[in-house]
Amino acid sequence: MAELATIARPYAEALYQVAKKHDVKAWGQQLDALALVAQDADLRSFADNPKVTAEQVFVIMTAATKQTLAPELQNFLRAVIDNGRLSALSAVVDQFHVLANAAAGVADAQIFSAYPIEPAQLADVVATLEKRFGRKLEAHVQLEPALIGGIRVVVGDEVLDTSVKARLDRMKVALTA
Repeated sequence: MAELATIARPYAEALYQVAKKHDVKAWGQQLDALALVAQDADLRSFADNPKVTAEQVFVIMTAATKQTLAPELQNFLRAVIDNGRLSALSAVVDQFHVLANAAAGVADAQIFSAYPIEPAQLADVVATLEKRFGRKLEAHVQLEPALIGGIRVVVGDEVLDTSVKARLDRMKVALTA
């Protein structure tokens, strides 16, 4: 994993520098679409076929995104394909978002919940979490039924775990100590 991050960092930094001159949010959406396409196993095996040209991979990827990519993003995608870095594309996009969020003063908050969270509830949770962490948060909710109830929030390297599972684990430790 560290190797992918090392490969992805220069690409992400260069992308972000160019995106700052344009619309960072729109670029982020286009990059998300590219990363989603690049995660497809069939596409990866197609791209790894020695009989397939880089141009063929490029055409398929741009068609699969169902978006018109900015010319600079097209050049970026060509460079990624030509250099055989398609497997690192998701890591590049993740690091791009980290750079964009840091510049905007926003942090990603991964919220793990045992049950789906309604939009109104999520807004309240995010407002409370923003006060708790002292920064603006962009929330991403992921279901994790093993939590039994409550939520676990990961913001950077900070974790706030108010789940029933965590409380039961703490009780177990206290009782066996």
